[in-house]
Amino acid sequence: MLEQNQSRKPELLAPAGDYEKLKFAIAYGADAVYMGGPAFGLRAYAGNFTMEQMAEAIQYTHHAGRKLYVTVNIFAHEQDFEEMAAYLKQLESLGADGAIVSDPGIIALAQEAAPKLPLHLSTQMNSTNSYSINFWLKQGLERIVLARELTLAEIQAVREKVPGELEMFIHGAMCMSYSGRCLLSNYLTGRDANRGECTQPCRWGYGLVEEKRPGQVFPVEEDERGTYIFNSHDLCLLPYLPMLKPLGIDSYKIEGRMKSIHYVSSTVKVYREAINTLWEQGEEDFKAKLPGWLEEMDKVSHRDYSPGFLFGKPGAESHNIESSNYIRDYEFVAFGLAADNREHPQIPTLVKDEFSQGYWVEQRYHFQKGELIEVFSPHEEPWTFEVKGIHTVEGEEVDVARHAKEILKLELPRPLPPFAILRRAKKDKK
Repeated sequence: MLEQNQSRKPELLAPAGDYEKLKFAIAYGADAVYMGGPAFGLRAYAGNFTMEQMAEAIQYTHHAGRKLYVTVNIFAHEQDFEEMAAYLKQLESLGADGAIVSDPGIIALAQEAAPKLPLHLSTQMNSTNSYSINFWLKQGLERIVLARELTLAEIQAVREKVPGELEMFIHGAMCMSYSGRCLLSNYLTGRDANRGECTQPCRWGYGLVEEKRPGQVFPVEEDERGTYIFNSHDLCLLPYLPMLKPLGIDSYKIEGRMKSIHYVSSTVKVYREAINTLWEQGEEDFKAKLPGWLEEMDKVSHRDYSPGFLFGKPGAESHNIESSNYIRDYEFVAFGLAADNREHPQIPTLVKDEFSQGYWVEQRYHFQKGELIEVFSPHEEPWTFEVKGIHTVEGEEVDVARHAKEILKLELPRPLPPFAILRRAKKDKK
């Protein structure tokens, strides 16, 4: 079994916080996406999908030959079950490729109400050993998502003793609590992390107060905003894929349903190329291309990278204790509007016929004439152009693109490929 899994490429599983991100994830090479429906998922503010959007998304994903999984991974309360059975039946009838679950009650209900719906056990269940994993497989779970707190040696030991499908996180934000079991958000803000409403208080600034000296705040480090004692680095296992390959993990998962289109596109493209290179061309070619992939990862908004628990319990080097800020060396300013967006309501009828020619963009951050913009796309090397002309849908030429989500036509040296991302280096990085 292990040798068979080694020879087969792992599934690359990408986040789809909304329909737009889903399309970009697929365009950039994801084998599967995971998303949240209108309820019962752990990312209540990710955008998510209505049932109508979900039906369309499943059809779109299957037409592309990919898979779609839906998160149903809350820690359910009694009232959650009032509509749960109907919801699970809908997921089954729509053709979802799996539901990501964590609550034993939801698992039992799903097996009764939607017996043809495959079930994947969420990382929220803290699966850290082969005994619990094999227990869940015997309960009818098709796949187990490993806890992020496992070392390389532990993952190998589990894989050798587990016959079923295993999934692991390879990139994205790390939770300061065990696989997301955190009470801070609920305690401090009344918004429950385990019901999809986390406010990420682990990223806030903290100081030390002795109980008999209220009001006297002692900073742990010299930082006027406090110390970020829970603030972990982001996970990035890209350099360690050659170590992971022999383990035969079935699916590599990227965290980030609340991240941007730029994040989804960049991480998926890099890991797609890395997996293809390692499995098809070998480790030598992988190592030769690794510096370029790491450079691309640095262009994405992120915290400092870390291998997480892969080599043991992380120490102080894996936490940001001076700031909770993201590293943003590049700014995502727009994306090209692909041909399948031709019915965009802001596009006048007169120009819809030329819409697919590759000159229209949807603006996301201000940019102006004279700036250098880099074009990043699924199947081309990045290329750069100077902004020389910006036109509104009414035909007016403007010097600055100021309005988020405005539709604009650019004067370009060549057409934008479908799903192109436009970004620029921040001024202090040029």
